[in-house]
Amino acid sequence: MAANGSGGMQDAPLDNGFAGTDDLVSDWYIYETMEPAVPQDDMFPSVIPDCDPTISPRLYHICMAPVSLAVLVGLSLLVKRRRLHRSCWNGIPGLLSPANFLEEEGNRGLVAAVFGILFSSLCVLVLDRDPLPLITDPSQGTREYWKILALLYYPAFYYPLIACATVRHRVSYLVGCLLSWCHCVVHIWQKVDCPQSPKIYRYYSTLSYVPIIFCLVLLSLWYPALLIRSFTGQEETLDKEVTGRGYYKKYLKAVLSKRPRKGSSPKIEESLLSRVQTYLRSYIYTPEEGFRIPLKLVLSITTAVIAVYQVALLLLVAVVPTIQIVRAGMTKDIVVLLVQFGLVPSENPAVPGDMEKELNTVKYYLWSLEVCYICSLVLCCLLTCAMLLRTLVMHRNNLKALYQGAVLDVFYKAHILRPSRQAIVCWMSFASFQTAFACLGLLIQQVIFFICSVGFTFFFVIPLQSGTNTHLFKIIRNMWPFWLTLAIAVIVQNLAAHYQFLEQHPLRKELTNRRALYIVTYLLFPINVLVGVLAGVWRMIISGLYNAIHFCQLDISLLNRGVETFDPGYHTYCHYLKIEVSQSHPVMKAFCLLLLQPVRPEGPLRASNVEEGIQLMQPKKAPPSRARFKQSRARWWLAYTLLNNPSLTACRKTALSDPTANGTQLSPPQALTSREAPRPSSLPPSHTPVPSHPCLPLTLLLHWQEFWAPLAPLQPPVPLQW
Repeated sequence: MAANGSGGMQDAPLDNGFAGTDDLVSDWYIYETMEPAVPQDDMFPSVIPDCDPTISPRLYHICMAPVSLAVLVGLSLLVKRRRLHRSCWNGIPGLLSPANFLEEEGNRGLVAAVFGILFSSLCVLVLDRDPLPLITDPSQGTREYWKILALLYYPAFYYPLIACATVRHRVSYLVGCLLSWCHCVVHIWQKVDCPQSPKIYRYYSTLSYVPIIFCLVLLSLWYPALLIRSFTGQEETLDKEVTGRGYYKKYLKAVLSKRPRKGSSPKIEESLLSRVQTYLRSYIYTPEEGFRIPLKLVLSITTAVIAVYQVALLLLVAVVPTIQIVRAGMTKDIVVLLVQFGLVPSENPAVPGDMEKELNTVKYYLWSLEVCYICSLVLCCLLTCAMLLRTLVMHRNNLKALYQGAVLDVFYKAHILRPSRQAIVCWMSFASFQTAFACLGLLIQQVIFFICSVGFTFFFVIPLQSGTNTHLFKIIRNMWPFWLTLAIAVIVQNLAAHYQFLEQHPLRKELTNRRALYIVTYLLFPINVLVGVLAGVWRMIISGLYNAIHFCQLDISLLNRGVETFDPGYHTYCHYLKIEVSQSHPVMKAFCLLLLQPVRPEGPLRASNVEEGIQLMQPKKAPPSRARFKQSRARWWLAYTLLNNPSLTACRKTALSDPTANGTQLSPPQALTSREAPRPSSLPPSHTPVPSHPCLPLTLLLHWQEFWAPLAPLQPPVPLQW
């Protein structure tokens, strides 16, 4: 190669600087770098040998899979069937339930930990070479089939960890302790024995198992606590029979103890600091007395946070070590190539010199790229977690509004809150959708913010520091008349609209100088087209950022009203709310539990714990009177009139502008329209309309005597029996 190069150079004229540099010609593409060699073990993780732990994953699953199956069979003997052939073998064995997802009480942390283990196993399964640990070294053609089978194997493998808590038996608690301890010890032993692996990054396997180990440690502490509590007698029999009784009692106490504060009026003006604090506080979920978020939402948030951790870890270890390897292995040969392409600034790119300065510049660029990547990843994780916390706040507000019957405060049109086929399917997949949307949202945010941070760094920060590659500043400097023209046009239009084309009166505003307005509109049309191009670019940027940031939020739709049903996330969330409200309304469940209590004919009536919160506001019995009858009729007609004529609400007194019915907030009348509200002419004249309300059982429970006695002549003559 040296001879060919020398022969080619003899025929070409050379400069004086190249005349005495024969070695430079022969070594043009082969530099003998004087940099210290980087150890290959630190640069390339592929040199890490495969580690075989003492307890291999295959041996672990071969031993624990039959144990899990035997535990499931044994626990089924402790549960009785409810419908299918109950007389056969006294209803044994029964069907094990993982958890009661529609109840508000129970071992919520335990269930969330098992779901965290299940999702983390799914994350490990996607990138594992052996998707099913029972089968080692599967062929490339059958690997995908084993992955599909593993999607069903792992839920069955970890099923006993969650089923031991639902049986609510001392034997099941003891078995849960042994299983959780065994799983936890084996996983910790494997990672201590082999902390490094050649997959992606040397410590990726250990870091990806951190959520699994953490959840197993939590289970290892939770089951012993349940076992000790069962021996100390802290679990009452009624708590076992009626799950969620304590939550319903607390909810009723919180609802019934609320009193409207007299003399409190909203502030007319708020400072900027207070508004900022209120806005930031809306993104922080603080527990509220008397309200508990549903179990399905707890599971969705738990798995979504684990998903953020797993995706962020994968993005970090897949890119940052590679950038570090490239930066450590950068040589002058590559720098010369980059200089010739104009990617790296050089004082004299035509004449190669020492290239030490250019090499440091390339390393600085790679370091800046690494910093941009890490900063954008941290920002994306913080934004995703903030949106998940915002989801908790919005979900609580939506549930409280639906509990009170304010359907139009949550949905833009009226919905019937009842189960349906589609609602059940959406309720089943809500937690899975939330987890998947969190993963995709983090990926989209990382791509967008990384590109933006790199563009800002290499087009603004580095040119300002070094004074090179100022192409963007040159373009802006050459186009300053254009930018100035657009700015002046926008300012002139705003000033003319305020001072010349708008006539302001104390009670109204009118257009004036219409001829001048038409002339200015015509003359500024070409300039406004260019302004519209900039506004369109800004619209694209702001809509992309907004949708990327709020992608993981299912409680808001990324589409406009009317087409929001095409948003699968928001569509799933709406149907999920229907199932939660229709099946887990705390007031309705407390009412049903009170009706299902056994009758005690002998002795004085003693209020049970369920009745405590209901009897806080038990009114005194008063005989019905003619005046009370007229007052009740007038109030019902007033409520019906305001519902059908929302414009009359503004004409009432200030004290009555926020009407309450039986201690519960009604749906705002202004949300109803003339199409949605029934017309008075459609009702029979002899029938008094009664507005329906989901808290009506609470009303009947508290004031059934004073409520039904005045309205008895207006209702069908059917006696009410309790």
